[in-house]
Amino acid sequence: MRKPTFAQEPIFAAVAVAVVLLLSGLIRPASAQEVLPSWNDTAAKTRIVEFVKATVTEGGDGYVAPYDRIAVFDNDGTLWSEQPIYFQFGFMLDRVKTLAPQHPEWKTEEPYKSILAGDPMGALKSGEKGMVDLAMKTHAGMTTDQFSKIVTDWFATAKHPKTGKPYDEMTFLPMRELLDYLRDNGFKTYIVSGGGVEFMRPMTEKMYGIPPEQVVGSTITTEYAIVGDVPVLRRLPKIDFVDDGKGKPSGINTFIGRKPIFVAGNSDGDYEMLRWVTAAKGPGFAMIVHHTDGAREVAYDRDSAIGKLDKALDEAKRRNWLVVDMKADWKKVFAFEN
Repeated sequence: MRKPTFAQEPIFAAVAVAVVLLLSGLIRPASAQEVLPSWNDTAAKTRIVEFVKATVTEGGDGYVAPYDRIAVFDNDGTLWSEQPIYFQFGFMLDRVKTLAPQHPEWKTEEPYKSILAGDPMGALKSGEKGMVDLAMKTHAGMTTDQFSKIVTDWFATAKHPKTGKPYDEMTFLPMRELLDYLRDNGFKTYIVSGGGVEFMRPMTEKMYGIPPEQVVGSTITTEYAIVGDVPVLRRLPKIDFVDDGKGKPSGINTFIGRKPIFVAGNSDGDYEMLRWVTAAKGPGFAMIVHHTDGAREVAYDRDSAIGKLDKALDEAKRRNWLVVDMKADWKKVFAFEN
């Protein structure tokens, strides 16, 4: 072996010292130091880290076997932004404009008339019946594969109405880090959302690392059919299951089959899920994302028509649920921030 030159000797010495320090525990790889890097060092981050450490420490009171480390997350307002409109509502608006040439009657019928006139908020005046009809007209009448492509193509071009950014960039960076951190510690992560399951599934793996089979959401009825000698699943204009409020615990039981030990939400629509998960014996952790940052995102809670947080906020302290203050607890909200 060739002997190191004089110029190389300091490099070899530095490497040797670093190896010794690393093995002795005096220094750690940079990645090991970066736990939830977009979170400020506040009590919120500390509580999360302490819970996870207790969960994975064998022999400790908080230890949970890997097969029971189930974590569930709401999506709208918890993993991605929901103001000024739900992503799926934005999708509906664009679908109406795309389909309008096939439906001349929409020029005089609500909620389509308001949407085509550029007044999406006016469309909401048609009430629940109008919104259900809107959802059926824009989400049914095609196969599941066709709908998946429509959704994927929409996400590839649609822009958020407030920021002008692609919708897939409107995810909360601290929450994506939390998903990664939990998975790094043996958790299996699921989405449990009131949004349409087939609207979310084409995007959740790319956005969050959560595969389609780990997404629970609202569904419309599908039926098996043969089209041109090809078997397909056809989407029908009929609601099958609403995964919101009391429906969330039911959805978890039906589609996951194991009670979670970690749950995250942001609104009263998550209240029953938060209650159910933390009522179980043994370790359980619940957190609420509180939208307090009007500068980087939107500040809202009790009086909001979208993502109302009232009852769950009142009960959080009594039930020991962690309320994450977006303004105080997060260094960054979105990855595109400077």
